[in-house]
Amino acid sequence: MTSLVIQGFTPPLLLTDFRIAAFDMDSTLINIECIDEIADAAGKKAEVAAITEAAMRGEITDFKDSLRRRLALLKGVPVSALEQVLSERLQFNPGARELCAALKAAGLKLVLVSGGFTFFTRYVAAELGMDYVRSNELEIVDDALTGRLVMQAWGEICDGEEKRRMLLQCAAEIGATPAQAIAVGDGANDLPMMGAAGLSVAFHAKPKVREQAMVAINAGGLDRLLSVFAA
Repeated sequence: MTSLVIQGFTPPLLLTDFRIAAFDMDSTLINIECIDEIADAAGKKAEVAAITEAAMRGEITDFKDSLRRRLALLKGVPVSALEQVLSERLQFNPGARELCAALKAAGLKLVLVSGGFTFFTRYVAAELGMDYVRSNELEIVDDALTGRLVMQAWGEICDGEEKRRMLLQCAAEIGATPAQAIAVGDGANDLPMMGAAGLSVAFHAKPKVREQAMVAINAGGLDRLLSVFAA
């Protein structure tokens, strides 16, 4: 497999032509699928990871349903398990900090849109200097997961359509067009926002996502994206 695949345009692009970049979190900016690692702490990783994998490959088309199924398996997991995942397992993928820093230096606004959880997105967003964040809020009662999510002002579950809406909404807020947006992801639920953006980027992604992306980074770090822009 070629380590960097470009289709649908001829580099170099100008970074100044872009004003906003939206990122998925799990397996894109960070090295893990948080829900699988929480499940591991509960001894249910195989069961939950199988659903995650099928959803990311696009084999389960209803992301909301797949998330609810996985969450139900986590009922009763203590908050300490989330803290353990954050402190011991979560690491940034190679090039994540460098790419975000370069985009910010070029004046782009950064958006974190995740089907994952606020417990982790708060940390990731703060570390990378994200301007906007949307993700799911785990319901916690008596220091344990209930297996449900908390309803937020925009809705309950951040799925592919919500990621797309958030990208377009943030772009409109800063007066940018969709063509001035970059979207970066790895799973099937990233395809709606990638399809709406002027530049779509797949990072170590599932086959279906690689095929549709304008840039597919199949080896190396996220900062390889910078090579498609003029110096």
